[in-house]
Amino acid sequence: MRTAISGLDLRRATSVDDALRMLADEARTPIAGATDFYVALNFGTLAPRRFVDIWGIDDLRGIDVRHDVLVMGALTTYTDIIRSPLVAERLPMLIDAARQIGGPQIQNRGTIAGNVANGSPAADAVPVFAAADAVVVLRSIRQERRVPITQFYTAYRTSVMRADELIVAVEVPRVDGKQWFRKVGTRAAQAISKIVAAGVRGASPKFALGSVAPTVVRAYATERALASGTPIEQAALTLTREIAPIDDVRSTADYRGQVAQRLLRRFWSETN
Repeated sequence: MRTAISGLDLRRATSVDDALRMLADEARTPIAGATDFYVALNFGTLAPRRFVDIWGIDDLRGIDVRHDVLVMGALTTYTDIIRSPLVAERLPMLIDAARQIGGPQIQNRGTIAGNVANGSPAADAVPVFAAADAVVVLRSIRQERRVPITQFYTAYRTSVMRADELIVAVEVPRVDGKQWFRKVGTRAAQAISKIVAAGVRGASPKFALGSVAPTVVRAYATERALASGTPIEQAALTLTREIAPIDDVRSTADYRGQVAQRLLRRFWSETN
């Protein structure tokens, strides 16, 4: 009897080098927590058919601080983030986001690399990384390179990551200023965001949003307006020119536009 997985080809990697060889030689797609994989499989939208399971590679786990940079391995789960004293000290808004991603099952299996690689504009962790100037560490057999997450996405679910590359870590420099995160959805968790935002109120304000464009948006013009002392209402109008929300099954473009402005106002008032 054929099932939904009958046509899939899965191999398990025993090390990072093993996984990189499979990516280069066998054109496989990495899979770890599989939270998005099973959704796509269930809806019949799963395009790749050849996979490499990297879940068992311990070298891709762990949270550490190196040279004043918070380093999170690719297989860091949301539960790892929630429990981490280092994340609580340096990036508490990421804990706020992690607590609202799915339920315990998703938090135990979902990984930061999966959240980043999936490329969804509604990814709850990505606006946090964007507002924190995070860097995605990519590795292939040939080289390792670092790409700022604000330069990682090129279009909807499309990025600069090559087929032979693996996300091995996400790095976050020290964040100076008050951190802030909000998710607007049908429920606080176990629901895809209607709109999600993260910000840092420091000498140079930073503000990022999800679910308002084909990719997560870092609102640079709005940040410059806030930094220059522009009144918040004028800054909110600037924000509307930086986003491109759409109507879909979860919300309307008009609703998202209005809520984006409200979130900016709340960010500015609550971090004052």
